Amino acid sequence: MTYLVDTDTVADYLNGQLAAITLLQSLRSHGLAISLITYGEIYDGIYDGRNPQAAQRAFRQFLRVVQVLPLNRSIMREFARIRGPLRRQGQIIGDNDIMIAATAIYHHLELVTRNLRHFGRIPNLRIH
Repeated sequence: MTYLVDTDTVADYLNGQLAAITLLQSLRSHGLAISLITYGEIYDGIYDGRNPQAAQRAFRQFLRVVQVLPLNRSIMREFARIRGPLRRQGQIIGDNDIMIAATAIYHHLELVTRNLRHFGRIPNLRIH
């Protein structure tokens, strides 16, 4: 596994955006994963959407080709190592984004995201 896919890219893929579909299809052979955080964020969108049943079917099909990585103590320690300096610098970002970044760093994965404004602040995070 090489890539951790952020929530924005998963949502784009599920919404049929050609750029996201093409990107993830090109990366699929290298191994794709999502964080448990992304899993929850996508389900939040599904349950709040116009057609939850169809959206859930599409997400379940997507999950057939990606691994869902759980949080663990080591990831949460990485979360704290990231969050503290950001807070001290006045550059804090959302905890969910920090947990996604911590997951990528812990597993040595490259993060596939459009959210460079937030994730670009995190040292040692490789971004696709």
